[in-house]
Amino acid sequence: MHRLWHWLSGCYPRRRDGGTGTRGPRVDIDSGKIAKLASGDVPFYEPGLRKMLTDNLAAGRLQFTTDYDMAAEFADVHFLGVGTPQKKGEYGADLCHVHAVIDALVPRLTRNSVLVGKSTVPVGTAADLAKRAAALAPSEVDVEIAWNPEFLREGFAVQDTLHPDRIVLGVQEDSQRAESAVRELYAPILEAGVPFLLTDLQTAELVKVSANAFLATKISFINAISEVCEAAGADVSLLADALGYDHGSGVNSSTRD
Repeated sequence: MHRLWHWLSGCYPRRRDGGTGTRGPRVDIDSGKIAKLASGDVPFYEPGLRKMLTDNLAAGRLQFTTDYDMAAEFADVHFLGVGTPQKKGEYGADLCHVHAVIDALVPRLTRNSVLVGKSTVPVGTAADLAKRAAALAPSEVDVEIAWNPEFLREGFAVQDTLHPDRIVLGVQEDSQRAESAVRELYAPILEAGVPFLLTDLQTAELVKVSANAFLATKISFINAISEVCEAAGADVSLLADALGYDHGSGVNSSTRD
């Protein structure tokens, strides 16, 4: 059984173990945030999240801390969910928080570990992190980097976490442990028939970015059509509902035909 640790940024999926049965503390450098979470206080509103948090705290499945050494000793699978905001005055992503977790955690590891990224990052980030981790790891410790992007809708984050459309996992070319470890952790979800897509690191990174871009494209398209509807006296809401029933206009059809 793999022991699990999550590194928090205040994002939704850190509560995933509420449905999969895994246990493990969560760590953040913000002691104020940790104190609030430990008391059952959710810093944002998401339907069902507060109850899931308090239920798992009461059951002893959740613990929050700022102790890196405790994290390194406890777990052999670490989920990294830190923020990657846009750089100030630039278009690129600021990866300093991701790098900070690697730099602080990896030298403290005492056994072979898998670090699973959740953040939205530029393609190539995971491969660079693998090199960074290899340079920082103690000589007797092997560290694998994997990427498991999240696909959560605001207002449906708990539902999307426990009942996802798919699970995507990108692994290193020479990976030995990541797939089996993640399959074990997601076992209840996979047993329900959720598709599991195993990819290389760069494909997993691009799946998330592409999903975001495709959603933005659909929003832009329906906004343009709404102008046509307004000019023609048509109902854009009914039009959108009608399009939603057309499976042939989905991404799978358009890319495979």
